[in-house]
Amino acid sequence: MGSLLIAVIYLAFISLGLPDSLLGAAWPVMHRELGANVSWAGVVTMIISVCTIASALSTDKLAAKMGTPLVVACSVLLTAAAMLAFSLSSAFWQLCLFAVPYGLGAGAIDTSLNNYVAKHLAARHMNWLHCCWGVGAVVGPYVMGACLTGAGGWQSGYLVISLVQFALTLVMFLSIPLWKREKGEGAGQKETALPLRQTFLLKGAVFVFLAGLFYFAIEQLPIVWASTYFSEVYALETDTAAFLASLFYIGIAVSRAVSGFFAEKAGDRNMIRIGTGIVIGGAALIAVALPFGAFAPAVAGFIAVGLGCGPIFPCMLHAMPTNFGAEHSGSVIGVQMAFAYCGMTFTPILLGKLAEATTIRLLPFGVALLAGLVLLFTELLNRSVAKRKAADMRR
Repeated sequence: MGSLLIAVIYLAFISLGLPDSLLGAAWPVMHRELGANVSWAGVVTMIISVCTIASALSTDKLAAKMGTPLVVACSVLLTAAAMLAFSLSSAFWQLCLFAVPYGLGAGAIDTSLNNYVAKHLAARHMNWLHCCWGVGAVVGPYVMGACLTGAGGWQSGYLVISLVQFALTLVMFLSIPLWKREKGEGAGQKETALPLRQTFLLKGAVFVFLAGLFYFAIEQLPIVWASTYFSEVYALETDTAAFLASLFYIGIAVSRAVSGFFAEKAGDRNMIRIGTGIVIGGAALIAVALPFGAFAPAVAGFIAVGLGCGPIFPCMLHAMPTNFGAEHSGSVIGVQMAFAYCGMTFTPILLGKLAEATTIRLLPFGVALLAGLVLLFTELLNRSVAKRKAADMRR
């Protein structure tokens, strides 16, 4: 595949990550100016998540009708328009309204590109693709922070990101002829889309759906609660705790960049095994540090969890055509993304309630348990696929 098209695909995933962390970075200022309660940010994120899930479940049908390139271009346009609308918002209800196109666009980009890369590119590109999302997610808060210190405020932060998104939209539309020239899926090539019930009936599909749900749950626990963990367990200042928690993001990004060089040789299954093993080891390090009150091992543990998380989900996605066939991978990836977003949405809430009733010190044990479940269900998937292939050979 041409390097120019690969660069376009990477740009699309950077565009996916850019808006993801804006709300969290701007909300301390936004909620006061909009007259909203601090907790209402959860309402906006919930709307985005629900729309993303709905979009993920329908993207394979859109791709079958429109082709992946046009779906991606229109979806980037949708997120750009949503960011522009956010920048013009003057009331909380408007944020809720414009969260709908943002979630729909993000889900379509995520699902369609993951399916395309899984079918047409090597494993290293799937890891680097998700590394590009991390680049966008890291850059977004810096842009918002710079705007918050200026005269434009949070509105200018969303405006800048929307302008970047509109520029990327133009790139996406102009790149459609590049997709047509590829021998793989062109802009007009049709894809098959299974009904939801038939997707669930694919042998082993439920295992990969649950693995995706529990993986995203692992990611969200450190993202949402690591800063609180350092503040409460080690009595660190808020800014110090936030910085230490951000190392988890760096761990994921570095891991995905490095994993790309080893993914093809090691294979998707082994990369998942190695990743989950590192996550469990990192969680154990965090837990072992508890009785001694030393936060340095806990910091190393959170970094290790990020490093371990890096290759897991990209390799799950890249294995889809092998496990379920290229003709079904889009349908399976769409449902798995929906499950993953459910894990991302509800797990932090569940841990928060559990921490209120008990203690935040349970976080590393929760991470280890979830990693064990990811390993269990991916191994069950491997066995199911092996049995299916053996049965096919005997026919």
